[in-house]
Order: sequence, then structure tokens, then C-alpha cells
Amino acid sequence: MDQLSLPMDLQEDIPQNHLVRIINDAVNRLSMNLFTKAYPGGGRDSYHPKMLMKVIIYAYTQRIYSSRQFAKAVRENIMFMWLAARQRPDFRTINRFRPERMKDVLESVFTTVLQFLAEEKYVNLEHYFVDGTKIEANANRYTFVWGKAVVRHKMKLQEKVQSLFATIEKAEKQEEAALNGLDLCELGEAAAITSEKLDQAVKQLEAKLDKKPKDKPLKKAVRLVRKDLLPRLQKYEEQQQILGTRNSYSKTDHDATFMRMKEDHMQNGQLKPGYNVQIGTENQFMIGYSLHQRPTDTRCLKPHLEKVKTALGQLPRTIIADAGYGSEENYAYLNEEACNVVVKYSTYHKENSKSWQTDISKLDNWTYDEKSDAWTCAAGQKLAFRYESKTTTESGFEIRTSHYRSSTCDGCPLKPKCTKAKGDREIQVSMNYLHMKRQAREHLKSKEGYALSVRRMHEPESVFGQIKNNRGFRRFLLRGLLKVSLEVGWLSLAHNLLKKAATDKIAKVTVQV
Repeated sequence: MDQLSLPMDLQEDIPQNHLVRIINDAVNRLSMNLFTKAYPGGGRDSYHPKMLMKVIIYAYTQRIYSSRQFAKAVRENIMFMWLAARQRPDFRTINRFRPERMKDVLESVFTTVLQFLAEEKYVNLEHYFVDGTKIEANANRYTFVWGKAVVRHKMKLQEKVQSLFATIEKAEKQEEAALNGLDLCELGEAAAITSEKLDQAVKQLEAKLDKKPKDKPLKKAVRLVRKDLLPRLQKYEEQQQILGTRNSYSKTDHDATFMRMKEDHMQNGQLKPGYNVQIGTENQFMIGYSLHQRPTDTRCLKPHLEKVKTALGQLPRTIIADAGYGSEENYAYLNEEACNVVVKYSTYHKENSKSWQTDISKLDNWTYDEKSDAWTCAAGQKLAFRYESKTTTESGFEIRTSHYRSSTCDGCPLKPKCTKAKGDREIQVSMNYLHMKRQAREHLKSKEGYALSVRRMHEPESVFGQIKNNRGFRRFLLRGLLKVSLEVGWLSLAHNLLKKAATDKIAKVTVQV
């Protein structure tokens, strides 16, 4: 053990086809111009960003996600020692580099590595398989704020404030004295009372109290507003600002939303704070990723694809997704982008069942006359057009819904099977969505569409299985939307290089055989 032995070079003990060599080669190909944003200059010399990047990427492939474990591996593990060139950055250096230095660089690095993979024919960027998964946030599961509760408490507080000021105004009127020009009715309705208005009103009441220091009811009211009501109203307004359009958030990570997780340790569908991770894959390589605060996938597709379009310059030719993305807005967006759409809608599989095809209440089993703009039900009764309504989604997309009603359903023997309504049968349908679903059905039933929909079942799902099960990443370590997005970026980089190593190994074995 004490005898000096040769060789001293660490790479002599590393196999030629080892994963660390692939990571080393991929990072070395990156241009240093990518890191100019992270290192503006000045101060002491820093560790080389490529060295730190190699260490972090390899750590993510080895189920190591803590900066302290990174620093330990650099001192003890021969693979990390070789990547770090025997340098020993401490955990603080790694922790500053991972979320802070790389916040404006990581997505460019991911896109550049993806270009390398495309040049080497690992991906061709033609088919894009989209799916999402929920990953728990690094936040307390029991310190939550619910949007409906905030609205309810705020309304009760505003009503209490309005009642209090009405009582004060009534007392003033009885004394036939003015409150130095203060008109308490300016507070308006309960819903219009804000913390700014309340603060101004209290200041005027305090000025009045200085002239009448012995007015005990007024003094009590001022103390109640200043010490209790105003701080609570400010707290509710702050909570609503944090919530935005969400229905909940965690007090320990304001960006995390409470979602129902499949991986629930209590097996009862418990709500936990988390993020919705959307990815797109091809040949089980990750082509794009994005992070969302919405628990449902439907409204995540458009922002996700917009991010992919910005990174790649254009969208892949064909978009494949499951029924969770089959909304009218998503179909319209994909048609505008001139993409081939292989996206199921919610009732696609049900429509193939015998029970659906024999159900006379379903619109699919009726006939539509375009000239007269009327539907004919199974009993031969026509449902004429009445009016059209418009609704606008949160993103600004307009949905037009046509309303139809039968002239009479009295005496119809099929009415019990057709509707449970007491009156005549009415239907509401978006003709645009109906047309888009028919187009989607044609694509899905074609030979190419069926093959792609079957392939989708193991494309992104396999990637999620690699990340969650094989590499044990089930909970984020960092907090905040920006830092968590960077974690997903590191995971994506590590997955792609790990997949490249596995693909090369399979190809080599195939050639030998």
C-alpha cells in the first residue's frame, strides 16, 4: 500500500467507453461564448465553468443531487476526480454555480447539446411526443393557502369594515358634526374596500381623534382598524397577489401549487405542493422541457411548445400527445403552426365502444344538416339553431358555442333514453371543435397515426421512469420556479448524455454480433 506505483494518470483506470468520457467530450465541444453571461469578469479567478458542468451532469446521472455530495464525490470518487482534474471545489462554489451562474446559460447549453445529437443522427426533430408529470416541491405539505378561503375571509373582513365605518358615520350624524371633510361612504361597497383606502380613512379618523381624545368609541374603532383589520386586509391582498390565477400555494415555496400526486405514500390521493413538468421526447431523448404551476396538462401545451419553438427556431413536424391535451384551443394552435396533429381527445376511446355507438343521446349518433343548420335526433325530431354564445379562455382564446333546441319532445317514446330534462331536448356544441375532433380521429385511425399513438405510450413514459424510478428523483431540492426549472434542465442534460451512452453501447454490441 505504501509503495509508489505507475501510472499516475487517472484516466488509465477509466474504460474508453465509460459515461464520463461522453460527458467530457460533449461539454468540451461547447463554445466558451455560451458562458459570457455567467462570467462578466472581475474578482478572483473562478473554477472553469466546463469543469463544474461536467461534475454536476455526471452527478445527476449517478443519483447525486446535493451540492455537499458533489463536493464529497470530487474528493473521493475517481470518476469525479478525473472530470475535476483533481480540483476540489467546495459545496458553496457548486451551489452558486448550479442555480445562480447558470440561470441564463443552461437552456442554451441544452439546445447546443441537442444540436450535437441531431448532427450525429440520434434525433431528427420530426416527431415530438409530449407528456407531463408532477414532481413534489421542496415545501411543507401542511402550510398551504387556498384561493377560495382567502376570498371568503377577505369578503367577511370588508363587510366588517363597512359596518364599522357605517356605525361611526351614524354616530357623527347624530352629533351633527363633520369629520373634517371625511366622507366614509367613499369606501364604497364592501368588495371595493382596499388596504390603501382603509389606511387613508384611518389617518383621517386619527386626525379627528386628536381633536376629540376622550371619544372612547372612536378611539376603540381606530385601534381595531389599525391593529387588526388593516393588517389582515393587507395580508389577504398579498396572498391574492401571490396566488395570481392559481387556487393554492405553499407558504414555504410560494411558486409551488398543491396538486394530487400519483406517488402518494399514504395511498389516498393526498394533495401535495409540486410542479407540473412537461417534456417532449424523440427516440427517448428529451427535446424540450418546461415547468408549470398548473396541475392539468391541457393549458400547458401552448406555453410549452412556444418555449420549444423559441429554442429550436421552429416546431417539429408532428406533435403526438394523449387525451389530456385534446382541447379546442390546443387543436387550433397546432393547426395555426401547420403541425401534423396526432392528439387524442377525452372521448376518443369511448367512441369505439358498442355502448357509445348505440347510445341515442350521443351527438355522434345524430345527423347534421349544414344547409338548415339543424340536428336530427334518433327519433327523427329536428333541433333548430337558437343562438350562439362566446366564451374567452384565460389565455384569450375565443370559443363559440351553438345552442340548439327541439321543437317538442312530448310523447316521444325515446325521450327517457335521450335526456333526463323535463322539457324539450337542448344541446350545446362548438362546431369548430367538432370539426377538429373529426380531423383528429382521421389522423389517429390512419396507419401512421396509429403507429405514432402506440409509440407515444413508451416514449415519454420511459423517460419519466428513468428520472423518477431509476435515478430516484421524486422531489425537488431547490425552491422557487426559476431554480426548480434549472433543476429540470440539469436532469434533461444528464438524461440525454446517459441515453447517448446507452445507445452507443447497444450499437457497439449489435455490430460485434
